[in-house]
Amino acid sequence: MNESYDHFGSASGHVAADSDAGVSTSLRTGWLMLAAGGVWWCALHPEVVHFAVVSSVFWVVRPFPHQASRSNLVACVMITLVLGTVSVQSRTANAAANDVVERSFTGSVRVVDDPQSYGASTRLIIDIHGDRCELWARRYSVRARLESVSAGQYLTVSGEIMRLPADRYLRVRWQHVVCEFQAEWLGDLADGSAMSRASNRVRRLVTDVGNVIGGDRGALFRGLVIGDDRDQPVEMLQRFRSGGLSHLTAVSGQNVALILAVATPLIRKLAPGAQVVSTLLIIGWFVLITRSEPSILRAGVMAAIAVIASSRGRRVDPVRVLSIAVIALIMVDPLLSASVGFHLSVGATFGVISIGPLVTSILPSPKVFSVPIGVTLGAQLGVLIPALAVFQRAPLVALPANLLAVPVAGIVMMVGLPVAIIASLFPPLAQIMLPPIELGVWWVDIVARIAQRVEPASPIPGIVASLVVAALVVGVAVSRQLTRLRARHEG
Repeated sequence: MNESYDHFGSASGHVAADSDAGVSTSLRTGWLMLAAGGVWWCALHPEVVHFAVVSSVFWVVRPFPHQASRSNLVACVMITLVLGTVSVQSRTANAAANDVVERSFTGSVRVVDDPQSYGASTRLIIDIHGDRCELWARRYSVRARLESVSAGQYLTVSGEIMRLPADRYLRVRWQHVVCEFQAEWLGDLADGSAMSRASNRVRRLVTDVGNVIGGDRGALFRGLVIGDDRDQPVEMLQRFRSGGLSHLTAVSGQNVALILAVATPLIRKLAPGAQVVSTLLIIGWFVLITRSEPSILRAGVMAAIAVIASSRGRRVDPVRVLSIAVIALIMVDPLLSASVGFHLSVGATFGVISIGPLVTSILPSPKVFSVPIGVTLGAQLGVLIPALAVFQRAPLVALPANLLAVPVAGIVMMVGLPVAIIASLFPPLAQIMLPPIELGVWWVDIVARIAQRVEPASPIPGIVASLVVAALVVGVAVSRQLTRLRARHEG
């Protein structure tokens, strides 16, 4: 320390000031988290009564309790405007399904997302003059026709536009789907914009590598790298879900961090301003390649906020960044609040950055073991509530399965895209570069198979174990908070 014992009084003053600043920052972070929750709630429940109740909470809970009332007034007015905007946007978006006019249509439509197989049917989302419709192909000839279709392309169709049942709309509204298109025939296919052509070209490179690997593991490779889960069989999806590894079968926020990790050594050679621009471009590029999945949107916005804040010399608090990202994303797209994937992504991220360090500090083992366990348990506890609500289970083997599979899966995610690009440019190198990738994919699949065999058939053991661990973590957190408050009061 720079202060000597002769300046103990001055040093104490600095400590007290730092403590007050820390408390103030903590309170503001808590208020920001509350704001994110309020925005999310108003997006899900855009009725006036919900807006009024949630808004009133923020006029009672002050973000700056030790500062002038003007700061509190500005913050409360801003959050009220945000809540009102989100409520109105959500109501408008939900009303679009009621405005659909059933009619015949023949013409060119934009393909919004890649076709997805569901048993003996294939689902395709198309955009007809601003209205998104889901097209279900059940005849083999139509399904075969859709195999060559990719997002961003234009497809000539003829058929009937039909309204969606209310319960179906609630399930697909997060994708902005408001109607069903019953196709009579499908016609010519045309390429889309230059941006969509570029992203589809990169996805084809990854698909080619997956085809070389072949079989289910080739499909798993595509899921790990770019989130293409179209060819993953139901059995694979089920075993990954049983082992608590379903986040690996499709792209996740982790992919963004790994792609940036690969690009960082090259980015650092650029000028400071160019570093920021290049990083943001890479984030946007990867979001487009992975079809703007909710988890990727969350991770991409968080990464962009962190990059901009760091470039301005500001401290990056992960919880604050997550809260701001949630508020920003829901303001832009209120229907994102209804996405299960968004719930799981935000929950897992909050668990990793908030619960993970707490669990790590509790464990007596060395950090080389306690940190991975803490991060994994934090993520599992973070998604516990949505997982129980949607899937009615919490896999008992999720912790060991993730500890064994995630590090290897991370390597595949990190090098898979560069390997696909290099292998396409220099085909002879594929024979050297692909075997380690195949080994990694094999390992991840083997862990999932073993986890499925070990996981109890009944969901009760996993649920009970998860609730017990959650109760212990909450107990420790409350105990430590009470100890800090008591020490502050006595001091």
